[in-house]
Amino acid sequence: MGRKKRPPDISEQALCAEYEAVYRYALTLCRSEADAQDVTQETFLKAMKARGSFEGQSSLYTWLCAIAKNLWLNRCKKLGRETELSWDLSPQTGGVEQAAEDRDMSMAVHRVLHTLDEPYKEVFSLRAFGELAFAEVGDLFGKTEGWARVTYHRARMAILDALRKDGMI
Repeated sequence: MGRKKRPPDISEQALCAEYEAVYRYALTLCRSEADAQDVTQETFLKAMKARGSFEGQSSLYTWLCAIAKNLWLNRCKKLGRETELSWDLSPQTGGVEQAAEDRDMSMAVHRVLHTLDEPYKEVFSLRAFGELAFAEVGDLFGKTEGWARVTYHRARMAILDALRKDGMI
């Protein structure tokens, strides 16, 4: 029989190197600096306690983002908040993202984004506003990079179609 692959050791230093990136991700989820700081701190406390359970099947960053996302969703449920996943726009280049620079367009994109079903809403937001790589988005959902690309593309096309119908573009 073959040996089981030993999970990588996670040092405190390796965790700390991811702190700022995980905070930025938490900020896209929470939309509040105070909540994002709390979620990030809870994420790292949980990660420190559970670092032996990290199997190395995803990047450390992706694992930490999954913890942060679960903590945020649990916090929302506990507080009775609606767990809508909407974010302030931080547009990237091109297409819908570029058009969002205009405040009116930004509001229109947000309105359309809120009408999308999951996972389209979350995948689009994680990619466009959270600036996650497709592989990281796929990992968060337990899916492939290709799945993340296709889901993002479909969400993007739905947003463009809705904006066209509303006469925004």
